[in-house]
Amino acid sequence: MERGRSVRRIGWIALLVVWVVWGSTYFAIRVGVETLPPLLMAGVRYVLAGLGLFPVALRGGPPALRAADRPRLAGWAAAVAVGTLLLAGGNGGVTWGERSVPSGLASLLVATVPLWLIVIDRVINRAPILPIALVGLLAGVAGVGLLAGVGSLAGAWLRGRAAGGIGGAGVVVILVAAVSWASGTILSRRLPLPARPLLATAMEMITGGVVLLVAAVAAGEIGQFHPGLVSLRSLLALLYLIGPGSILALPAYLVAVRNLPTATVATYAYVNPIIAVLLGTTLLGESVTTSMLIGGGLVIVAVVLVLRSQTGQSGQDASAGSG
Repeated sequence: MERGRSVRRIGWIALLVVWVVWGSTYFAIRVGVETLPPLLMAGVRYVLAGLGLFPVALRGGPPALRAADRPRLAGWAAAVAVGTLLLAGGNGGVTWGERSVPSGLASLLVATVPLWLIVIDRVINRAPILPIALVGLLAGVAGVGLLAGVGSLAGAWLRGRAAGGIGGAGVVVILVAAVSWASGTILSRRLPLPARPLLATAMEMITGGVVLLVAAVAAGEIGQFHPGLVSLRSLLALLYLIGPGSILALPAYLVAVRNLPTATVATYAYVNPIIAVLLGTTLLGESVTTSMLIGGGLVIVAVVLVLRSQTGQSGQDASAGSG
């Protein structure tokens, strides 16, 4: 009995870390891109975090599992595909979008990942959509419409700025990033990734980070980067994203998954946006409009309904949408 309480306590501590740290990464990204090129920053974050996790992940598990589950060419190829969708397309898109989109709004847009998951699963795998999930999807569509600005997004795209100074292009890119993350999650089920989740994630971080660095070069960010212009707060934000945001939060998430019910761990999907909005409004002075409150509330309700419709999720699925 005492052991069971101790295990649950450890699980709750780990989940608290996930709530706070993953929720705060949107704030850190927003601060980082103030003076750091977005693709370059995201690439450095994941390459360094992946290299830090890789040796630890490689030694994890019993000897028999380590011998059978070593990184091979097929595993690295799978990591490239999944890492490109999850981290380069997913997190890279969010990082780029946060140059013009407030961190709280970005987190609410990313919170739609579970909605995209069931849509893509339906299209690719013909998976049925339960009535409660369908209601969640409809609520999510309405919420996204309010967050993006119904009837004004096309004009915002042409003008380059949406009402209230929010970048219309940034909103679109973050929504595309959410679809990319969901697509990578679905694809990860089909590819020969390592059986150890931490090892697979470390490989995805390394490969996805390299793709981001290549994209940064292609976008001309390397030539435009001047180290002397990087502020201390942006540098500290990058260090936070590498350390607590990646190296600490991911193992904490895996601990929570092992020690708590899946439905409990899944609460991060609607707690993270709340943390992000609170940090954005209190520390960055980001405004919260009525449409953002209503739209964000609809998205969170939609995520709750969709998650409740799922009887079980893999660790890769539940990790979707992290900052």
